[in-house]
Amino acid sequence: MSEESVMGGKCVLLTTSELVPGDVIATDPDGPWLVVVRTAPVTETKTRLQLRPLTGGPDLERVLPRYERQVVRTTRVDPADLPDPAAPRRRRVVVTGLGAVSPLGGDVPGLWQGLLEGRSGVSVVEGPDFDGLPVRLAARAAVDPADLLPRPLARRMNRSAQFALLAAREAWRDAGLDLSGTVASGLRPARTGVSMGTIIGGAPVMVESRLTLIARGPRAVSPYTSPMTVPSASAAQISKDLDIRGEARTFVSACASGTEAIGQAIDAIRAGRVDLVVAGGTEAVITPEILAAFAAMRAVSTRNDQPGAASRPFDAERDGFVLGEGAGVLILEDEEHARARGARIYCEAAGWGLSADAFHMAAPEPEGRGVEAALRAALADAGATPADVAHVNAHATATVDGDRTEARALCRLFGSHTRDIPVTANKGALGHLQGGAGGVEAVATVLTLRDGLIPPTVGCDHPEEGLGLDVVRGTPRPLPPCGDIALSNSFGFGGHNAVLAFRRP
Repeated sequence: MSEESVMGGKCVLLTTSELVPGDVIATDPDGPWLVVVRTAPVTETKTRLQLRPLTGGPDLERVLPRYERQVVRTTRVDPADLPDPAAPRRRRVVVTGLGAVSPLGGDVPGLWQGLLEGRSGVSVVEGPDFDGLPVRLAARAAVDPADLLPRPLARRMNRSAQFALLAAREAWRDAGLDLSGTVASGLRPARTGVSMGTIIGGAPVMVESRLTLIARGPRAVSPYTSPMTVPSASAAQISKDLDIRGEARTFVSACASGTEAIGQAIDAIRAGRVDLVVAGGTEAVITPEILAAFAAMRAVSTRNDQPGAASRPFDAERDGFVLGEGAGVLILEDEEHARARGARIYCEAAGWGLSADAFHMAAPEPEGRGVEAALRAALADAGATPADVAHVNAHATATVDGDRTEARALCRLFGSHTRDIPVTANKGALGHLQGGAGGVEAVATVLTLRDGLIPPTVGCDHPEEGLGLDVVRGTPRPLPPCGDIALSNSFGFGGHNAVLAFRRP
């Protein structure tokens, strides 16, 4: 790391002799951050350092030249606040596979290329069912999942579950696993899990079933209707498809559902219940009923004549979100388990945080105190501080109140350094995937860490004055060299707030 890049970020160069307890240093460019616990001279030219890993673990000792320059963070840490070095070290969770179906593509490469190019996946929805609606905008998935699955299987699954299964299969392959399932992949079925988030799951199937009942009578109603309507269908289908027997859980927390599902999977691995989890979110809600309901709330954009410019996160002229659909899935794994099988590691799923606004069923708490609490909880869980953050993938739906609330929380979190943190919002390109948003945006955040590139925020041509954020616009921007944490935010109706913290490998 050059002196210029160090001094230009949130780090400085100090000699070993200048270090004092509480300084956070990196003695190895590829190693973890270490907190200085004690210093003692050994000779006139060397100093002994007692160092403690920032994320916990046994103390280390280094004897270094007194006048050798070290990379030191500008923020300091009280060693007494660190995890007890004698305590058992909790399992570290890593990301080893990614999968996605989105409005920008039927797989992860399509999603990532579309985000980097700044393309919009929003279009005008056609068909007699949508005629007469005041809003006819949506971000449909770039592929029809029913066309990519065997017909007998697709007929037994709702559209949301179809998305989930396709994304899970891609992530499974990407992690170097065999699509025949756990046993063929060398995994223990009972030590493998599924954790999926969704809001309504297969509820549209019930609406379709009622229309069929009215039009054609009870004998025309599909016998698969009941199992297709339950929100847990996605997790169950993935479990069955890949022979996953440890646990198959579903989380429903409005638009934070996918993010919470990933966070709960992190906890399941840390607790030792499972070694590997297929985790993410999925949703398929582009129906006349849902679109009409959001239009009645005046929550969605009405730019029917400008679909490509309809979703405008943080923009001064934003007028609401755009419904989207799709799924995003991560393979989360215990680090030792991943290394033992020779898996490629994208990054560490370092921590996550939850909070509740306890304020309103549809509106965010204006000052963003709940959002701030979730952000701080995620950093604490990751053993990190605001100074460690290099990037934020914002929830930013393009609603006036929602974007302002998130901006206020971020400004309080980062204080005077807020404009040093590049922020992007994927919903400008993808629309709002509801329960699937957290999964797809987590995939994008991991890819940002992998490639060191932050996608631009589509639709943010004129950022609202006074938000105080550095919104990435126009073209991709390199990830800052200092700071190793990227945050992925999700906030939902009812005041559900969830934040994921990913750490560079």
